[in-house]
Amino acid sequence: MKKSILLIGIALLSMGGLSAQEYVMFGVKGGINSSTFSGDGFGDFDNPNSRTSFNLGLLAEIPVSDKFSVQPEVLYSGQGYDIASRNDANDIEYQLDYINVPILAKYYLIEGLSIEAGPQIGFLVNSEIDTNPSEDSGDIPLDEDQFNKVDISLGLGASYKFRGGFFVNARYNYGLSDVYDDSFFSNSDVKHSVLQGGIGFMF
Repeated sequence: MKKSILLIGIALLSMGGLSAQEYVMFGVKGGINSSTFSGDGFGDFDNPNSRTSFNLGLLAEIPVSDKFSVQPEVLYSGQGYDIASRNDANDIEYQLDYINVPILAKYYLIEGLSIEAGPQIGFLVNSEIDTNPSEDSGDIPLDEDQFNKVDISLGLGASYKFRGGFFVNARYNYGLSDVYDDSFFSNSDVKHSVLQGGIGFMF
């Protein structure tokens, strides 16, 4: 987590430099993740329950024309899946957390309303099984060597920005690369599937 905070801090300084340019808008955002795994070779968990977590980070919007912008972001993103239902007293989460860097093409359909799409690269910063996530206890570390440290996905979404800078957004991240390293799970074809919703502010 300390490394994650450091990376976000570095990104903040970098984007802060960009925001000094008049045409670049700078922002913060946060929201909820509903994440799971998809694909083949997942053993007894072909249809795992979704893990509910959060995303939090920074963004910059760089206008190219009146309707088109490029939007880079740096986000801490809680991903993985639920081994047991959240209604179960013995809730268990399979937690894989990333620092994600999406680069989105953003097109305004009308004033305020935009659609967005683009690639995302993620860097694994935490891997564990949490047997009691509601109380932030019971963490069991996982061997990080079994996972690919870099994750590639495609983001598709929409947002609405109100006058004054406040915005709401929704996005789906479709995993393109395998979660597991081939040296550990050679027959695995497991990818992240993450639905995000949130709010933010641009200034």
